[in-house]
Amino acid sequence: MKSILLIGVNCFGSLLAKQFHDLGHQVMAVDKDEERINCILPFVTDAQIGDSTNEAFLRTLGVNNYDVCIVTIGSDFQSSLETTSLLKELGGKFVVSRADRDVQTKFLLRNGADEVINPEKQIAEWAAIRYASDHILDYIKLDEDHAIFEVPIPTEWAGKSIGRIDIRKKFGINIMAVKENGKMNLSVTPDTVLTTDKTMLVLGELRAIRKCFRM
Repeated sequence: MKSILLIGVNCFGSLLAKQFHDLGHQVMAVDKDEERINCILPFVTDAQIGDSTNEAFLRTLGVNNYDVCIVTIGSDFQSSLETTSLLKELGGKFVVSRADRDVQTKFLLRNGADEVINPEKQIAEWAAIRYASDHILDYIKLDEDHAIFEVPIPTEWAGKSIGRIDIRKKFGINIMAVKENGKMNLSVTPDTVLTTDKTMLVLGELRAIRKCFRM
C-alpha cells in the first residue's frame, strides 16, 4: 500500500483517486474547488481545500511523507508548473505531473517532475493503433521500439504448437500468454497448441510485430 498526494481532482484526477481507492492505497486529495473535494470524499483517505501554489499550505501537508505526489491540474499550466516545483523543493520523493502538450512536458521535467503523463496523447495513440487494424485487440507501448500486443491467432497457425510456429526465431517475437474466454494463461510452453478461439499476448519490436501479423 502506498500513500499518495493527489493535487487536482478534475475529471482525470477523480478517476485516478477512484482507481487508487480500488487498489487499496491511501490518498490525500487537494483542490481549490470545494464541490470537487466533496464529490471525491468517499474515495480518499483525507482531503483538503487549498491553493497548491501556496508554499505555506503545501508545507502543512507534509509533502515528504508521501510515496508519490501527483499533479493533475490541466486547465492552468502555470499553477501546475509552480505546484510541481514546490513539491520537489519541499521534499517530494517522486513527483508525477500531467501535461497536455510536449512543450509542457519539457518544462515540467526541468522544474521538478520525475515523470510526466499526457493522458490524451497516450489514449489517442492507443486508439489509433487499436482501431486502425483488424488484427489488434489491445496494445501496450514499452518504449519507442517495443510493445506488447494482444492479437487473434492467425488461421494458418490453428492446431500448431508454439514451438512449431517458432516466431521467436523467425521474427524475434515472444508469445507471453494465451487468452481464452477472458482468462489469461501465462504458462505457455513450446508444446502449447494454438486455436482460433484464443488470442495471444506477443512481445517484440514494433516493426517485427507489424511484419509478422501483416499490420
